[in-house]
Amino acid sequence: MFRLTVQDVFFIKGRGLVATGRVEGGEIRVGDEVRINGARAVAVEAVEQFRRKVDEAVVGDNVGLLFSGLDRSDLSPGDVLTSGAVEPASGGVEVSL
Repeated sequence: MFRLTVQDVFFIKGRGLVATGRVEGGEIRVGDEVRINGARAVAVEAVEQFRRKVDEAVVGDNVGLLFSGLDRSDLSPGDVLTSGAVEPASGGVEVSL
């Protein structure tokens, strides 16, 4: 399962929105679909490492993922991109006062 916490987001005119971060789990390839915070699905248009286009990225790689069709407001630092079977971060908590 792919997982990346977005560190920064910027827009490239004529190309789209780029999310940067370190791959925390799994791998990602051009054309793969990822979910933003487990909800909205979007396809990865390009994967770049240090201004070099690559076909895939694996755990530990610092990457920029390019998405077209997203607005700047659709993605923010701290958002989590995932693909594959998504496990909940927590089973929940029960609180009584």
